[in-house]
Amino acid sequence: MLHEIRQVLRLVMLMSKQGQRHGSRSTGGLLIVVWDEAGAQRLNCTVAAAGSWCSGIEMKALQLDLKDSMFAGVSPSLHPDPEDLIPFSDLYGSLRFLLSFQMKDVRPSDWLSDVEAVLRAFCLANAGIKIHLKLKFAQQTFERDFRAKIKAKVSGVDHPSLLLDVSCPAEKRWFLPKPHGSVKKASWCQGGHPVDGGRLPLSIPPQAMDGGLLGDLCVRLVTLLHPCVLQYPNLPTELKSIEVLVYNPCNIPVSGSTGFFQTLPSSLDCQHLGLHGLQCPAHKGHRVGAVYTTEQWDDEEQEPNHLPVQQNLLVFLLFQHRDPFCSHLSDFIAADMLIEHHLEEILNSNKPAVTAAIRTEIGNTMKTQNRRKKQQEKLNSAAEVILGSTLSIVSCSSNMDFRNACFNLMKVTDSHALSSRLSESLRGVMSWRFLPVSRCYSTQMEENLLRNESTKSEI
Repeated sequence: MLHEIRQVLRLVMLMSKQGQRHGSRSTGGLLIVVWDEAGAQRLNCTVAAAGSWCSGIEMKALQLDLKDSMFAGVSPSLHPDPEDLIPFSDLYGSLRFLLSFQMKDVRPSDWLSDVEAVLRAFCLANAGIKIHLKLKFAQQTFERDFRAKIKAKVSGVDHPSLLLDVSCPAEKRWFLPKPHGSVKKASWCQGGHPVDGGRLPLSIPPQAMDGGLLGDLCVRLVTLLHPCVLQYPNLPTELKSIEVLVYNPCNIPVSGSTGFFQTLPSSLDCQHLGLHGLQCPAHKGHRVGAVYTTEQWDDEEQEPNHLPVQQNLLVFLLFQHRDPFCSHLSDFIAADMLIEHHLEEILNSNKPAVTAAIRTEIGNTMKTQNRRKKQQEKLNSAAEVILGSTLSIVSCSSNMDFRNACFNLMKVTDSHALSSRLSESLRGVMSWRFLPVSRCYSTQMEENLLRNESTKSEI
């Protein structure tokens, strides 16, 4: 099922690209409905598309022989239930693409997770398209939507613009540190800010050329760091994981593990990057992309309230191909499939250049974190001086009314407790300093530390 759905995505993306009108918006919807038949050992699948992103598609361009070659082993499907198509048309307008097919019945447990992973990754790089997945098995219906909450456009001079989903996943926001001391709540940026790393020309290996892959091949690198902490310049950060996603020229994620990404950590020179190491868990099947976790030294002396913000770096490798001899839809489909088929050879034949480009993007992220660490060291040094001077003034004062007023204000009874309480408040004020950033996607801050009256009183 995964192969067939990827083939449909390839087809609709290429047809929409060929018929794309200049200046048209790439927004709309994609519907995937899969259902079984009572007593039949086959599955039916219908894929429909609507909206401005596919407004230039002409189904007449889909020749019968091309359809047969792309969907070998499948047969025509039953007509989909109008109740599935009508609500979709009401949302996005008239259907521009509709394709149904039937294949041998396989249990959803064998392919559902892989299909969801591909659709999720597809939405990351095609944020204007909302995907509706609907499964109907044994008189039960399962629905899942894939859509971008926050979108960002990445423009380039020599390459087409990208519309990325930059929403910070909820599971990553869940582990954000909680403010402490007098700072009650924080306003986190709900998205991220993609960085275009430019294009890297690639050489086509002989195996791919013998198969018919010619022209110019390159890969575009774009990085996205989650969660964003630009509004809190004094908070320390730590790179927790790196995820690399590969996309073919149709902007469809490539699934399946490759030896190149399994050996990538050993080629990155982690020590030079400031990382203690990278681990790549072994995965079988059609996993989308590669995920590496960073090895960190455990700091037993670090207090729980002052732990760094754990961030995740997403690296997009977007392949782009140009061949002046490609003019028909079948030519573009063949070239796209050749790139996927020879992906391992392409990556290995360009290994030094691709590895260096990925290393540069990771290095830029680590430089930012190192600057934050140095800033944190300066703040800690300044805090020690401020704390020592303040305690000295209070302890050496002979005015008992003044000393008692300080103790009462900080809600302590002696100098030792005053030291701990004042240190906590001072760290909270300095670490959680809020700096508004216009390009951040923030919710309104309910209790900003700069406006907190109790904090002002303590200082």
